[in-house]
Amino acid sequence: MNLNRLHSLAISESGFIFDPTTGNSFTSNETGKYILDSLISGLDEEGIIDKIFQEFSASKIEIENDYNDFMQRLRLYHLVENN
Repeated sequence: MNLNRLHSLAISESGFIFDPTTGNSFTSNETGKYILDSLISGLDEEGIIDKIFQEFSASKIEIENDYNDFMQRLRLYHLVENN
């Protein structure tokens, strides 16, 4: 997975995301921001899901679904690419 574009994003504490490459902006909830921050820091899918599971009160299935939905949105916005 190519995550290069994520490193150029400006992400505020409140979840406002600005992509300087395109000028587009997005908003994210707390979980989405947590996933973005974790991806940028180098965690893989399993590490991110485990980290969220430890910090939030949700089932692994719910976390996996949220992760997959958020990753689909990142692909839709061309912020991540499958290699």
